[in-house]
Amino acid sequence: MGFRFLLACPLISGSCFTPLQWLAIVEHELLLFAAIWFAVFAIDEMLVDLAWFRLRFSGGLRTERLAAPAQGELSGIAAVLVPAWQEAGVIAEMVRHSFRCWPQRDLRIYVGCYRNDEATLAALVASGGDRRLRVVVHDADGPTTKADCLNRIYRAVCEDERRGGHRVRALILHDAEDMVHPSALTLMDRALDKVDFVQLPVRPEPQAASRWVAGHYCDEFAEAHARDMVVRDRIGAALPAAGVGCAFSRIAIDRIIERRASVHPFAAECLTEDYECGLLVNETGGRSTFLRMRDEQGGLIATREFFPATVAASVRQKTRWIHGIAFQGWDRLGWNAWPGGELWMRLRDRRGPLVALVLAVAYLLVLMWPVLLLLDMVGMAAPLQRDGLLQGLLVFNLINLIWRLAMRAMHTAREYGWNEGLRAVLRFPVGNVIAIMATRRALVAYLRVLMGGRLLWEHTAHRVHVAQVCAADVRVNDEYMAEYKGAALPTPA
Repeated sequence: MGFRFLLACPLISGSCFTPLQWLAIVEHELLLFAAIWFAVFAIDEMLVDLAWFRLRFSGGLRTERLAAPAQGELSGIAAVLVPAWQEAGVIAEMVRHSFRCWPQRDLRIYVGCYRNDEATLAALVASGGDRRLRVVVHDADGPTTKADCLNRIYRAVCEDERRGGHRVRALILHDAEDMVHPSALTLMDRALDKVDFVQLPVRPEPQAASRWVAGHYCDEFAEAHARDMVVRDRIGAALPAAGVGCAFSRIAIDRIIERRASVHPFAAECLTEDYECGLLVNETGGRSTFLRMRDEQGGLIATREFFPATVAASVRQKTRWIHGIAFQGWDRLGWNAWPGGELWMRLRDRRGPLVALVLAVAYLLVLMWPVLLLLDMVGMAAPLQRDGLLQGLLVFNLINLIWRLAMRAMHTAREYGWNEGLRAVLRFPVGNVIAIMATRRALVAYLRVLMGGRLLWEHTAHRVHVAQVCAADVRVNDEYMAEYKGAALPTPA
């Protein structure tokens, strides 16, 4: 250990304690710190792996495949809540595509926008005029927070209920950039016969122009929604809502409102209101399920969307996640989590800042290593001896890193193909660096709010909807095939 080295050094004021030698001592202590915590995180991940493999080999992870599209009529009115701030580029296509996929007459899509966002309002007017669309204009200038916008939409749902003399059966959350699956609505409706909250997987779409930044979301969600959420569901822990592709029963919403002693289901001061509401379903006595299924063609029934393609946008988005889940989650939800599986999952949810700190130390050590190696070669600093404990930790962590990269590659490859699976290994550091940068910003933002500062909704701008790109890809492919075959290109509908 570094401090044992200090005590053993006979020349307390000699060359042993030159500034360069102190650098070697600091490097040793940081290495020990990082090695211990990486081992703790490794054990945590291995426990999830063991639970996942146990479920897999026992048949508990069998993903059901539909024989035909699920598009039956709904058991009651389903209200889809879509908060929108400066979403003129995607909202019209989102609405049109959702109505094409979901023809059920009991569907209502409520889009909440702001009075000072004329572009989004104009896009909604041009979206096609489906009678199942409700445009809700917030009486405040935007942006406020996403939760505040959702509360305004919820009030509009209640007003429609009073006027129509009916009661909405399900409240479904989606974002303006989402591309829904045709079978998703019916499957969520059926699941709510047995549970109070259902979450479908989220599938980030690869972007050729951003293989590394946008691509790392593919890796993270492929693993999280094929392993972590499945294990969480099977052990009976509360499921966090992803904010998209999730449905709450009206009873669950009523319980959350009662728990808050409020008239609104979403906490306007919370940055991750979806995550919080998902956990509150269980805390108020409800049941949740993670619904992972494949359609008749083998595709995952999931919500598809484009995630941020630049480092700056990704850092802003993950800042909100870390701020809301780790810092606000600690404050707002506390640690009253029982049984043990629930406490375990809360710890996993909130470990992000600590993981980022350890990663930052690890990358600092990577930078220090060649410097210390050079100093050792020229005799200006002597490296500290690594004892058996540290050597064992380093070997254990190296084996775990290889295993984690293999698991990440496997989950990504299963969903996106082996080309993306191999890229997942190379993208691993990208997610780490973004997490470090986002944690720093989240901590600064959290401290600012504690000192009386204003809570900010750092909105992610969206320019293109997934359905628009899919349509363009189909068109380009049709043009290519028509030219290749010498056939006339059909006129698009």
